Amino acid sequence: MMIFGLLVEGAVGAVPLIAIAYLLSRFTRDILGRSLLVGSLFIAAAAYFGFAAWAGAAGVWILIELLQVLAFGAAALLGLRGSPYWIAAGWALHPLWDIGVHYVGPGNSFTPMAYPILCGAFDLVVVAYVALAYGIVGSRRLKLREVVPEELAT
Repeated sequence: MMIFGLLVEGAVGAVPLIAIAYLLSRFTRDILGRSLLVGSLFIAAAAYFGFAAWAGAAGVWILIELLQVLAFGAAALLGLRGSPYWIAAGWALHPLWDIGVHYVGPGNSFTPMAYPILCGAFDLVVVAYVALAYGIVGSRRLKLREVVPEELAT
């Protein structure tokens, strides 16, 4: 039952991020909503780097965590001005890192036990939003303002 509660808490925790990203994309410029999603993915990945550094994990773990921040960050940045598929891919793959490495894998030695479950649920709700908002799944968008390529360049 504890895991269910953590899943709900993580999913609900994603709602403010989604609401702000939607409002920014809908009523200002889409690049602002995307920037929030990209920055948030960086933060989600960097949290594990912080856990490893704070716990005094071995140097190899610090390097592994730094590399995953760079990998998820690169995917997110590709989606900032390019295809939102990259943002969706980063958010969709991050739960594998959460659960596979930090809940059941060796990274659990320095990660707070609840965090991977909370973060995994958060990530999945965000990827669902990105997939719906940008028409990656389904036939209609969430009515984000249409973006013209010149607008992304500014």
